[in-house]
Amino acid sequence: MEPWQLIIITFVTTLLTVWLYQFLFHPESLSSRFKKQCFKILRKLPFVGAQIQKQLNKAVDDMIDSMLSLKDGMSYVKVLPAKGLEQAKVLEKVKEYSSMGEVQWDNGKVSGAVYSGEERLTELFVKVYRQFAWSNPLHVDIFPGIRKMEAEVVRMACTLFNGGPESCGSMTSGGTESILMACKAYRDLAFENGIKHPEILAPISVHAAFEKAAHYFRMKLVHIPVDKKTMQVDVKAMARAISKNTAMLVCSAPQFPHGIIDPIEDVAKLAVKYKIPFHVDACLGGFLIVFMKKAGFPLQPFDFGVKGVTSISADTHKYGYAPKGSSVILYSDKTYRHYQFFVTPDWQGGIYASPTIAGSRAGGIIAACWATMMHIGEDGYVKATKKIIETARFIESELRKTKDILVLGKPQVSVVAIGSDSFDIFRLSNSLSAKGWNLNSLQFPSSIHICVTLQHIKPGIATQFVKDVRESVAEIMKDPGAKTTGMGAIYGMAQSISDRSMVTEVSQAFLDYLYNTDDVSGNKHLNGSPIPH
Repeated sequence: MEPWQLIIITFVTTLLTVWLYQFLFHPESLSSRFKKQCFKILRKLPFVGAQIQKQLNKAVDDMIDSMLSLKDGMSYVKVLPAKGLEQAKVLEKVKEYSSMGEVQWDNGKVSGAVYSGEERLTELFVKVYRQFAWSNPLHVDIFPGIRKMEAEVVRMACTLFNGGPESCGSMTSGGTESILMACKAYRDLAFENGIKHPEILAPISVHAAFEKAAHYFRMKLVHIPVDKKTMQVDVKAMARAISKNTAMLVCSAPQFPHGIIDPIEDVAKLAVKYKIPFHVDACLGGFLIVFMKKAGFPLQPFDFGVKGVTSISADTHKYGYAPKGSSVILYSDKTYRHYQFFVTPDWQGGIYASPTIAGSRAGGIIAACWATMMHIGEDGYVKATKKIIETARFIESELRKTKDILVLGKPQVSVVAIGSDSFDIFRLSNSLSAKGWNLNSLQFPSSIHICVTLQHIKPGIATQFVKDVRESVAEIMKDPGAKTTGMGAIYGMAQSISDRSMVTEVSQAFLDYLYNTDDVSGNKHLNGSPIPH
Protein backbone atom coordinates (compact mmCIF):
# COMPACT_ATOMS: atom_id res chain seq x y z
CA MET A 1 0.00 0.00 0.00
CA GLU A 2 0.95 3.58 -0.56
CA PRO A 3 1.66 5.72 2.53
CA TRP A 4 -1.42 7.87 1.89
CA GLN A 5 -3.58 4.72 1.79
CA LEU A 6 -2.23 3.57 5.17
CA ILE A 7 -2.95 7.00 6.65
CA ILE A 8 -6.56 7.06 5.36
CA ILE A 9 -7.28 3.47 6.44
CA THR A 10 -5.83 4.15 9.90
CA PHE A 11 -7.85 7.34 10.22
CA VAL A 12 -11.14 5.73 9.13
CA THR A 13 -10.57 2.64 11.28
CA THR A 14 -9.90 4.83 14.33
CA LEU A 15 -13.09 6.82 13.73
CA LEU A 16 -15.15 3.63 13.32
CA THR A 17 -13.62 2.12 16.46
CA VAL A 18 -14.41 5.22 18.53
CA TRP A 19 -17.94 5.36 17.11
CA LEU A 20 -18.52 1.66 17.84
CA TYR A 21 -17.21 2.06 21.39
CA GLN A 22 -19.49 5.04 22.05
CA PHE A 23 -22.41 3.19 20.45
CA LEU A 24 -21.96 0.05 22.53
CA PHE A 25 -21.10 1.78 25.82
CA HIS A 26 -23.68 4.56 25.63
CA PRO A 27 -25.35 5.39 29.00
CA GLU A 28 -28.71 4.47 27.46
CA SER A 29 -29.35 0.85 26.49
CA LEU A 30 -29.34 -0.22 22.84
CA SER A 31 -32.97 -1.39 23.02
CA SER A 32 -34.10 1.92 24.46
CA ARG A 33 -32.32 3.89 21.74
CA PHE A 34 -33.75 1.61 19.04
CA LYS A 35 -37.29 2.11 20.35
CA LYS A 36 -36.84 5.87 20.50
CA GLN A 37 -35.64 5.97 16.91
CA CYS A 38 -38.60 3.86 15.76
CA PHE A 39 -41.08 6.12 17.55
CA LYS A 40 -39.34 9.18 16.12
CA ILE A 41 -39.78 7.85 12.59
CA LEU A 42 -43.39 6.88 13.32
CA ARG A 43 -44.25 10.39 14.47
CA LYS A 44 -42.93 11.85 11.24
CA LEU A 45 -45.52 9.95 9.21
CA PRO A 46 -48.13 12.58 8.17
CA PHE A 47 -51.39 11.01 9.34
CA VAL A 48 -49.97 9.14 12.33
CA GLY A 49 -48.02 12.17 13.57
CA ALA A 50 -51.09 14.41 13.36
CA GLN A 51 -53.19 11.95 15.34
CA ILE A 52 -50.53 11.57 18.02
CA GLN A 53 -50.20 15.34 18.31
CA LYS A 54 -53.96 15.66 18.64
CA GLN A 55 -53.98 13.21 21.55
CA LEU A 56 -51.05 14.96 23.22
CA ASN A 57 -52.83 18.29 23.00
CA LYS A 58 -55.95 16.74 24.50
CA ALA A 59 -53.95 15.32 27.41
CA VAL A 60 -52.51 18.76 28.18
CA ASP A 61 -55.96 20.34 27.82
CA ASP A 62 -57.41 17.95 30.38
CA MET A 63 -54.63 18.64 32.88
CA ILE A 64 -54.87 22.39 32.45
CA ASP A 65 -58.65 22.39 32.78
CA SER A 66 -58.55 20.29 35.93
CA MET A 67 -55.61 21.95 37.67
CA LEU A 68 -54.62 25.37 36.34
CA SER A 69 -57.67 27.32 35.26
CA LEU A 70 -58.07 30.71 36.94
CA LYS A 71 -61.24 31.68 38.72
CA ASP A 72 -63.65 33.97 36.87
CA GLY A 73 -62.55 37.60 36.88
CA MET A 74 -58.91 36.82 37.74
CA SER A 75 -56.00 37.88 35.54
CA TYR A 76 -52.21 37.92 35.63
CA VAL A 77 -50.01 40.85 36.59
CA LYS A 78 -47.64 41.43 33.67
CA VAL A 79 -45.95 44.74 34.45
CA LEU A 80 -44.80 46.52 37.58
CA PRO A 81 -47.38 48.89 39.03
CA ALA A 82 -46.59 52.45 37.93
CA LYS A 83 -46.73 53.43 41.58
CA GLY A 84 -45.96 51.03 44.39
CA LEU A 85 -48.94 49.70 46.33
CA GLU A 86 -49.50 50.54 49.98
CA GLN A 87 -48.76 47.66 52.37
CA ALA A 88 -52.46 47.24 53.14
CA LYS A 89 -53.23 46.82 49.44
CA VAL A 90 -50.40 44.33 48.99
CA LEU A 91 -51.66 42.29 51.93
CA GLU A 92 -55.14 42.37 50.46
CA LYS A 93 -53.77 40.94 47.21
CA VAL A 94 -51.77 38.35 49.14
CA LYS A 95 -54.96 37.19 50.82
CA GLU A 96 -56.59 36.85 47.41
CA TYR A 97 -53.73 34.68 46.17
CA SER A 98 -53.69 32.52 49.29
CA SER A 99 -57.39 31.78 48.83
CA MET A 100 -56.99 30.53 45.23
CA GLY A 101 -56.51 26.89 46.21
CA GLU A 102 -59.60 24.73 46.34
CA VAL A 103 -57.86 21.94 48.27
CA GLN A 104 -58.13 22.59 52.00
CA TRP A 105 -54.93 21.07 53.37
CA ASP A 106 -55.84 21.80 56.99
CA ASN A 107 -58.89 19.52 57.02
CA GLY A 108 -56.74 16.38 57.31
CA LYS A 109 -57.54 15.04 53.84
CA VAL A 110 -54.28 15.77 52.04
CA SER A 111 -51.55 13.16 51.68
CA GLY A 112 -48.17 14.56 52.78
CA ALA A 113 -47.49 18.13 51.52
CA VAL A 114 -48.01 19.86 54.91
CA TYR A 115 -46.47 17.86 57.74
CA SER A 116 -47.49 19.99 60.71
CA GLY A 117 -49.47 23.17 60.11
CA GLU A 118 -49.64 23.84 63.86
CA GLU A 119 -50.55 27.49 64.40
CA ARG A 120 -48.13 28.19 67.25
CA LEU A 121 -45.27 26.74 65.23
CA THR A 122 -46.22 29.02 62.33
CA GLU A 123 -46.09 32.00 64.70
CA LEU A 124 -42.60 30.92 65.82
CA PHE A 125 -41.46 30.71 62.17
CA VAL A 126 -42.64 34.24 61.50
CA LYS A 127 -40.96 35.71 64.59
CA VAL A 128 -37.65 33.95 63.97
CA TYR A 129 -37.63 34.69 60.25
CA ARG A 130 -38.22 38.37 61.01
CA GLN A 131 -35.02 38.40 63.07
CA PHE A 132 -32.94 36.87 60.27
CA ALA A 133 -34.85 37.94 57.14
CA TRP A 134 -31.84 39.73 55.63
CA SER A 135 -29.17 37.25 56.70
CA ASN A 136 -27.11 35.10 54.34
CA PRO A 137 -24.70 32.35 55.47
CA LEU A 138 -22.51 33.16 52.47
CA HIS A 139 -21.26 36.11 54.55
CA VAL A 140 -20.12 34.38 57.73
CA ASP A 141 -18.30 37.46 58.97
CA ILE A 142 -21.49 39.53 58.83
CA PHE A 143 -23.91 36.84 60.08
CA PRO A 144 -21.99 34.58 62.50
CA GLY A 145 -25.21 33.57 64.27
CA ILE A 146 -26.57 31.87 61.15
CA ARG A 147 -23.29 30.00 60.70
CA LYS A 148 -23.58 28.71 64.26
CA MET A 149 -27.24 27.72 63.80
CA GLU A 150 -26.51 25.73 60.64
CA ALA A 151 -23.59 23.95 62.28
CA GLU A 152 -25.82 23.04 65.23
CA VAL A 153 -28.66 21.75 63.02
CA VAL A 154 -26.18 19.51 61.19
CA ARG A 155 -24.60 18.28 64.43
CA MET A 156 -27.99 17.52 66.03
CA ALA A 157 -28.95 15.57 62.90
CA CYS A 158 -25.66 13.64 62.91
CA THR A 159 -26.28 12.68 66.52
CA LEU A 160 -29.82 11.51 65.72
CA PHE A 161 -28.45 9.25 62.98
CA ASN A 162 -25.72 7.78 65.23
CA GLY A 163 -22.88 9.64 63.55
CA GLY A 164 -19.48 9.49 65.21
CA PRO A 165 -17.11 12.37 65.97
CA GLU A 166 -16.05 12.55 62.31
CA SER A 167 -19.61 12.69 60.97
CA CYS A 168 -20.52 15.95 59.30
CA GLY A 169 -22.79 17.51 56.69
CA SER A 170 -24.50 20.68 55.56
CA MET A 171 -27.96 22.14 55.16
CA THR A 172 -29.61 22.33 51.75
CA SER A 173 -32.80 23.69 50.24
CA GLY A 174 -34.57 20.33 50.25
CA GLY A 175 -34.31 16.61 49.61
CA THR A 176 -33.48 16.97 45.94
CA GLU A 177 -30.47 19.18 46.64
CA SER A 178 -29.33 16.85 49.44
CA ILE A 179 -29.43 13.92 47.01
CA LEU A 180 -27.70 15.94 44.30
CA MET A 181 -24.91 16.80 46.71
CA ALA A 182 -24.29 13.16 47.66
CA CYS A 183 -24.20 12.11 44.00
CA LYS A 184 -21.88 14.99 43.10
CA ALA A 185 -19.52 14.07 45.94
CA TYR A 186 -19.35 10.41 44.92
CA ARG A 187 -18.98 11.29 41.24
CA ASP A 188 -15.94 13.43 41.98
CA LEU A 189 -14.54 10.70 44.23
CA ALA A 190 -15.07 8.21 41.40
CA PHE A 191 -13.24 10.51 38.97
CA GLU A 192 -10.33 10.70 41.37
CA ASN A 193 -10.27 6.89 41.57
CA GLY A 194 -10.04 6.62 37.78
CA ILE A 195 -13.70 5.81 37.05
CA LYS A 196 -14.52 7.63 33.81
CA HIS A 197 -18.19 6.63 33.56
CA PRO A 198 -19.57 6.62 37.15
CA GLU A 199 -22.73 4.65 37.83
CA ILE A 200 -25.36 4.93 40.56
CA LEU A 201 -26.91 1.62 41.61
CA ALA A 202 -30.35 2.27 43.11
CA PRO A 203 -33.71 0.50 43.48
CA ILE A 204 -36.30 1.27 40.82
CA SER A 205 -38.40 2.68 43.69
CA VAL A 206 -35.76 5.27 44.61
CA HIS A 207 -36.65 8.97 44.47
CA ALA A 208 -36.64 10.66 41.05
CA ALA A 209 -34.01 13.11 42.32
CA PHE A 210 -31.40 10.43 41.59
CA GLU A 211 -32.51 10.53 37.94
CA LYS A 212 -32.02 14.29 38.05
CA ALA A 213 -28.58 13.91 39.63
CA ALA A 214 -27.53 11.38 36.97
CA HIS A 215 -28.76 13.76 34.27
CA TYR A 216 -27.07 16.83 35.72
CA PHE A 217 -23.76 15.19 36.57
CA ARG A 218 -23.44 12.89 33.53
CA MET A 219 -23.68 9.74 35.58
CA LYS A 220 -25.53 6.55 34.68
CA LEU A 221 -28.38 5.43 36.93
CA VAL A 222 -28.67 1.65 36.99
CA HIS A 223 -32.11 0.72 38.28
CA ILE A 224 -32.21 -2.43 40.41
CA PRO A 225 -35.53 -4.32 40.51
CA VAL A 226 -37.54 -4.68 43.69
CA ASP A 227 -39.26 -7.78 45.01
CA LYS A 228 -42.87 -7.62 43.79
CA LYS A 229 -44.14 -8.88 47.12
CA THR A 230 -42.06 -6.93 49.63
CA MET A 231 -41.24 -3.95 47.35
CA GLN A 232 -37.70 -4.03 48.80
CA VAL A 233 -34.66 -3.87 46.53
CA ASP A 234 -33.35 -7.20 45.28
CA VAL A 235 -29.96 -7.37 47.00
CA LYS A 236 -28.70 -10.22 44.80
CA ALA A 237 -29.57 -8.24 41.68
CA MET A 238 -27.70 -5.25 43.12
CA ALA A 239 -24.66 -7.43 43.78
CA ARG A 240 -24.73 -8.67 40.17
CA ALA A 241 -24.95 -5.09 38.87
CA ILE A 242 -21.78 -3.92 40.66
CA SER A 243 -19.01 -3.21 38.18
CA LYS A 244 -15.76 -1.27 37.87
CA ASN A 245 -17.88 1.84 37.11
CA THR A 246 -20.02 1.69 40.26
CA ALA A 247 -19.61 4.99 42.10
CA MET A 248 -22.28 4.57 44.79
CA LEU A 249 -25.00 2.28 46.11
CA VAL A 250 -28.37 3.66 47.22
CA CYS A 251 -31.22 2.47 49.43
CA SER A 252 -34.28 4.25 50.86
CA ALA A 253 -35.50 4.46 54.45
CA PRO A 254 -38.33 4.57 53.54
CA GLN A 255 -38.92 4.98 49.80
CA PHE A 256 -41.60 7.43 48.64
CA PRO A 257 -43.99 5.25 46.58
CA HIS A 258 -44.83 2.50 49.05
CA GLY A 259 -43.22 3.53 52.34
CA ILE A 260 -40.92 0.49 52.41
CA ILE A 261 -37.47 0.46 54.03
CA ASP A 262 -34.88 -1.33 51.90
CA PRO A 263 -32.58 -3.96 53.50
CA ILE A 264 -29.94 -1.47 54.59
CA GLU A 265 -27.70 -3.94 56.43
CA ASP A 266 -27.51 -6.37 53.49
CA VAL A 267 -26.60 -3.65 50.99
CA ALA A 268 -24.10 -2.18 53.48
CA LYS A 269 -22.26 -5.51 53.43
CA LEU A 270 -21.89 -5.14 49.66
CA ALA A 271 -20.60 -1.60 50.16
CA VAL A 272 -17.95 -2.79 52.61
CA LYS A 273 -16.98 -5.82 50.49
CA TYR A 274 -16.48 -3.80 47.30
CA LYS A 275 -15.39 -0.56 49.02
CA ILE A 276 -18.18 1.50 47.45
CA PRO A 277 -19.84 4.55 49.10
CA PHE A 278 -23.38 3.79 50.28
CA HIS A 279 -26.08 6.45 50.52
CA VAL A 280 -29.30 6.03 52.52
CA ASP A 281 -32.07 8.31 51.33
CA ALA A 282 -34.16 9.14 54.38
CA CYS A 283 -35.53 12.40 52.98
CA LEU A 284 -39.17 11.44 53.47
CA GLY A 285 -39.20 9.73 56.84
CA GLY A 286 -35.81 10.49 58.32
CA PHE A 287 -37.19 12.53 61.20
CA LEU A 288 -39.61 9.72 62.04
CA ILE A 289 -37.37 6.66 61.87
CA VAL A 290 -34.79 8.16 64.25
CA PHE A 291 -37.48 8.43 66.94
CA MET A 292 -39.44 5.24 66.27
CA LYS A 293 -37.54 3.06 68.75
CA LYS A 294 -38.27 5.48 71.61
CA ALA A 295 -41.87 5.73 70.37
CA GLY A 296 -42.24 1.96 70.75
CA PHE A 297 -41.74 0.93 67.12
CA PRO A 298 -38.20 -0.48 66.75
CA LEU A 299 -36.74 -0.88 63.24
CA GLN A 300 -33.85 -2.74 61.68
CA PRO A 301 -30.64 -0.61 61.77
CA PHE A 302 -30.55 2.01 59.02
CA ASP A 303 -28.11 4.77 60.02
CA PHE A 304 -24.39 5.42 60.57
CA GLY A 305 -24.44 2.65 63.16
CA VAL A 306 -24.44 0.26 60.21
CA LYS A 307 -20.91 -0.29 58.93
CA GLY A 308 -20.78 0.75 55.29
CA VAL A 309 -23.32 3.60 55.38
CA THR A 310 -21.36 6.66 54.29
CA SER A 311 -24.09 9.27 53.79
CA ILE A 312 -27.71 10.02 54.69
CA SER A 313 -30.15 12.62 53.38
CA ALA A 314 -33.07 13.71 55.56
CA ASP A 315 -35.59 16.53 55.20
CA THR A 316 -36.07 18.79 58.18
CA HIS A 317 -39.00 20.41 56.32
CA LYS A 318 -41.01 17.19 56.39
CA TYR A 319 -41.26 15.36 59.70
CA GLY A 320 -38.72 17.75 61.20
CA TYR A 321 -41.63 20.25 60.91
CA ALA A 322 -39.33 23.09 59.83
CA PRO A 323 -40.38 25.56 57.11
CA LYS A 324 -40.16 24.46 53.48
CA GLY A 325 -36.72 24.84 52.00
CA SER A 326 -34.61 22.98 54.56
CA SER A 327 -32.92 19.58 54.54
CA VAL A 328 -29.62 18.02 55.60
CA ILE A 329 -27.04 15.92 53.81
CA LEU A 330 -24.86 14.00 56.27
CA TYR A 331 -21.62 12.06 55.83
CA SER A 332 -19.86 9.55 58.05
CA ASP A 333 -16.54 11.30 57.46
CA LYS A 334 -15.33 14.75 56.39
CA THR A 335 -13.39 13.20 53.52
CA TYR A 336 -16.63 12.59 51.62
CA ARG A 337 -17.94 16.10 52.27
CA HIS A 338 -14.83 17.62 50.70
CA TYR A 339 -15.93 16.20 47.34
CA GLN A 340 -19.27 17.97 47.76
CA PHE A 341 -17.69 21.41 48.19
CA PHE A 342 -16.98 23.74 45.29
CA VAL A 343 -13.89 25.94 45.42
CA THR A 344 -12.42 28.15 42.72
CA PRO A 345 -9.24 29.83 44.00
CA ASP A 346 -8.43 32.07 41.01
CA TRP A 347 -11.54 34.23 40.59
CA GLN A 348 -10.82 37.98 40.37
CA GLY A 349 -13.51 38.56 42.98
CA GLY A 350 -11.52 36.55 45.49
CA ILE A 351 -11.37 32.91 46.53
CA TYR A 352 -14.89 31.51 46.06
CA ALA A 353 -15.98 28.52 48.14
CA SER A 354 -19.49 27.20 48.75
CA PRO A 355 -20.69 24.01 50.46
CA THR A 356 -23.78 23.35 48.30
CA ILE A 357 -25.28 24.27 44.92
CA ALA A 358 -26.56 27.67 46.04
CA GLY A 359 -24.23 30.56 46.75
CA SER A 360 -26.48 32.89 48.69
CA ARG A 361 -28.95 31.09 50.94
CA ALA A 362 -31.88 32.22 53.03
CA GLY A 363 -30.58 32.64 56.57
CA GLY A 364 -34.15 33.04 57.80
CA ILE A 365 -34.99 29.46 56.76
CA ILE A 366 -31.92 28.10 58.57
CA ALA A 367 -32.83 30.08 61.70
CA ALA A 368 -36.45 28.90 61.58
CA CYS A 369 -35.29 25.28 61.17
CA TRP A 370 -32.96 25.61 64.16
CA ALA A 371 -35.76 27.21 66.21
CA THR A 372 -38.18 24.42 65.28
CA MET A 373 -35.82 21.67 66.40
CA MET A 374 -35.01 23.48 69.63
CA HIS A 375 -38.68 24.18 70.34
CA ILE A 376 -40.02 20.67 69.67
CA GLY A 377 -37.16 18.80 71.32
CA GLU A 378 -36.73 15.06 71.54
CA ASP A 379 -39.85 14.56 73.66
CA GLY A 380 -42.00 16.45 71.16
CA TYR A 381 -40.66 14.48 68.20
CA VAL A 382 -41.15 11.15 69.98
CA LYS A 383 -44.77 12.02 70.86
CA ALA A 384 -45.54 13.15 67.30
CA THR A 385 -43.87 10.05 65.86
CA LYS A 386 -45.88 7.75 68.11
CA LYS A 387 -49.17 9.29 67.01
CA ILE A 388 -48.28 9.26 63.31
CA ILE A 389 -47.07 5.65 63.29
CA GLU A 390 -50.10 4.50 65.27
CA THR A 391 -52.37 6.21 62.76
CA ALA A 392 -50.53 4.74 59.76
CA ARG A 393 -50.62 1.24 61.28
CA PHE A 394 -54.36 1.61 61.95
CA ILE A 395 -55.01 2.63 58.35
CA GLU A 396 -52.88 -0.23 57.03
CA SER A 397 -54.62 -2.78 59.26
CA GLU A 398 -58.10 -1.63 58.26
CA LEU A 399 -57.30 -1.46 54.56
CA ARG A 400 -55.97 -5.03 54.63
CA LYS A 401 -59.43 -6.08 55.83
CA THR A 402 -61.12 -4.36 52.89
CA LYS A 403 -62.09 -6.60 49.98
CA ASP A 404 -60.86 -5.98 46.42
CA ILE A 405 -57.89 -3.79 47.37
CA LEU A 406 -54.41 -4.74 48.52
CA VAL A 407 -51.67 -3.01 50.50
CA LEU A 408 -48.32 -3.02 48.71
CA GLY A 409 -45.48 -4.51 50.71
CA LYS A 410 -45.15 -4.14 54.46
CA PRO A 411 -45.05 -0.40 55.20
CA GLN A 412 -43.18 0.38 58.41
CA VAL A 413 -43.31 4.16 58.61
CA SER A 414 -45.93 6.70 57.50
CA VAL A 415 -46.84 5.80 53.90
CA VAL A 416 -49.49 3.22 52.98
CA ALA A 417 -49.88 2.34 49.29
CA ILE A 418 -52.84 0.43 47.88
CA GLY A 419 -53.63 -1.20 44.55
CA SER A 420 -56.24 -3.60 43.20
CA ASP A 421 -56.49 -6.69 41.01
CA SER A 422 -60.24 -6.21 40.66
CA PHE A 423 -60.55 -2.71 39.15
CA ASP A 424 -58.56 0.29 37.95
CA ILE A 425 -57.21 1.81 41.17
CA PHE A 426 -57.37 5.28 39.64
CA ARG A 427 -61.16 5.02 39.79
CA LEU A 428 -60.77 4.84 43.57
CA SER A 429 -58.52 7.90 43.42
CA ASN A 430 -61.22 9.79 41.50
CA SER A 431 -63.91 8.69 43.94
CA LEU A 432 -61.88 9.75 46.97
CA SER A 433 -61.09 13.09 45.29
CA ALA A 434 -64.83 13.68 45.00
CA LYS A 435 -65.04 13.11 48.76
CA GLY A 436 -62.36 15.76 49.39
CA TRP A 437 -59.28 13.55 49.66
CA ASN A 438 -56.05 14.48 47.88
CA LEU A 439 -53.84 11.40 47.48
CA ASN A 440 -50.70 10.56 45.51
CA SER A 441 -51.01 8.57 42.28
CA LEU A 442 -48.27 6.02 41.54
CA GLN A 443 -47.31 3.92 38.52
CA PHE A 444 -45.62 0.64 37.64
CA PRO A 445 -47.66 -0.81 39.31
CA SER A 446 -50.76 1.41 39.29
CA SER A 447 -51.50 2.39 42.87
CA ILE A 448 -52.23 5.30 45.19
CA HIS A 449 -50.86 6.14 48.59
CA ILE A 450 -51.59 8.20 51.65
CA CYS A 451 -48.69 9.81 53.50
CA VAL A 452 -49.78 10.25 57.12
CA THR A 453 -48.87 13.54 58.80
CA LEU A 454 -49.90 15.40 61.96
CA GLN A 455 -52.98 16.51 60.00
CA HIS A 456 -54.24 12.91 59.99
CA ILE A 457 -53.95 12.28 63.73
CA LYS A 458 -56.86 14.63 64.38
CA PRO A 459 -59.88 12.78 65.85
CA GLY A 460 -61.93 10.90 63.28
CA ILE A 461 -59.75 11.59 60.21
CA ALA A 462 -58.22 8.10 59.85
CA THR A 463 -61.56 6.43 60.54
CA GLN A 464 -63.24 8.63 57.94
CA PHE A 465 -60.56 7.74 55.38
CA VAL A 466 -61.10 4.02 55.85
CA LYS A 467 -64.88 4.49 55.70
CA ASP A 468 -64.64 6.51 52.48
CA VAL A 469 -62.33 3.93 50.89
CA ARG A 470 -64.73 1.09 51.71
CA GLU A 471 -67.77 2.98 50.45
CA SER A 472 -65.97 3.92 47.25
CA VAL A 473 -64.75 0.37 46.62
CA ALA A 474 -68.27 -1.00 47.17
CA GLU A 475 -69.64 1.48 44.62
CA ILE A 476 -66.89 0.71 42.11
CA MET A 477 -67.44 -3.04 42.39
CA LYS A 478 -70.99 -2.63 41.14
CA ASP A 479 -69.34 -2.19 37.74
CA PRO A 480 -65.62 -3.01 38.15
CA GLY A 481 -64.88 -2.79 34.43
CA ALA A 482 -66.26 0.73 33.94
CA LYS A 483 -64.06 3.25 32.16
CA THR A 484 -61.84 5.52 34.24
CA THR A 485 -62.33 9.25 33.67
CA GLY A 486 -60.67 12.54 34.65
CA MET A 487 -57.11 12.73 35.98
CA GLY A 488 -57.18 9.01 36.78
CA ALA A 489 -57.64 8.26 33.08
CA ILE A 490 -54.74 10.54 32.16
CA TYR A 491 -52.43 8.85 34.66
CA GLY A 492 -53.49 5.40 33.49
CA MET A 493 -52.97 6.38 29.87
CA ALA A 494 -49.48 7.73 30.62
CA GLN A 495 -48.36 4.30 31.84
CA SER A 496 -49.62 2.57 28.71
CA ILE A 497 -47.64 4.76 26.29
CA SER A 498 -44.60 2.87 25.03
CA ASP A 499 -42.96 6.01 23.69
CA ARG A 500 -41.98 7.66 26.96
CA SER A 501 -40.80 10.75 25.09
CA MET A 502 -44.48 11.60 24.54
CA VAL A 503 -45.08 11.55 28.29
CA THR A 504 -42.06 13.83 28.65
CA GLU A 505 -43.48 16.16 26.01
CA VAL A 506 -46.82 16.45 27.81
CA SER A 507 -45.01 17.07 31.10
CA GLN A 508 -42.84 19.77 29.52
CA ALA A 509 -45.93 21.46 28.09
CA PHE A 510 -47.52 21.32 31.54
CA LEU A 511 -44.43 22.92 33.12
CA ASP A 512 -44.43 25.58 30.41
CA TYR A 513 -48.02 26.36 31.26
CA LEU A 514 -47.15 26.95 34.91
CA TYR A 515 -45.34 30.09 33.77
CA ASN A 516 -47.89 31.12 31.16
CA THR A 517 -49.61 34.47 31.84
CA ASP A 518 -51.55 34.79 28.59
CA ASP A 519 -54.24 32.21 29.20
CA VAL A 520 -56.95 33.66 31.46
CA SER A 521 -60.02 32.21 29.80
CA GLY A 522 -59.31 28.52 29.56
CA ASN A 523 -57.38 28.54 26.26
CA LYS A 524 -56.43 24.97 25.53
CA HIS A 525 -52.88 25.31 24.26
CA LEU A 526 -49.82 27.27 25.17
CA ASN A 527 -50.17 30.82 23.86
CA GLY A 528 -53.17 29.65 21.83
CA SER A 529 -51.10 27.29 19.68
CA PRO A 530 -50.63 23.51 19.69
CA ILE A 531 -47.83 21.89 21.66
CA PRO A 532 -44.64 22.08 19.60
CA HIS A 533 -42.96 18.84 18.49
